[in-house]
Amino acid sequence: MTVQDPRAEQIELKVRQPAPGVTVLAVSGEVDMVSAPVLRESLVNGLGDGGVFVVDMTGVTFLGSAGLAVLVEAAKLAQQQSATLKVVATARSVTRPLEATGLGEVFSLHSSVDSALS
Repeated sequence: MTVQDPRAEQIELKVRQPAPGVTVLAVSGEVDMVSAPVLRESLVNGLGDGGVFVVDMTGVTFLGSAGLAVLVEAAKLAQQQSATLKVVATARSVTRPLEATGLGEVFSLHSSVDSALS
């Protein structure tokens, strides 16, 4: 019998490095209490390298409180690591929770990866 981790079906993460010192993490799917630990692990590992870290959330269909908590933790970690954290958010499923909680003011929000990198 094979047991599959349910988090693997809810969230997809793709990492690329378009330039030295720049990492882009594309997130798609649902970021909730089940999948947030997967996102947290990628953010913690990526921010440890310093530089510019862009979280592209254009493919996120749901952002719950656990996902918001991970982003807040990542913002604090970025400051400690002398890294720059930028969030790309266009979908209402992401922008609405950020606005409702006031966290839209905390993050460096961008409408595209290109604008985050320029």
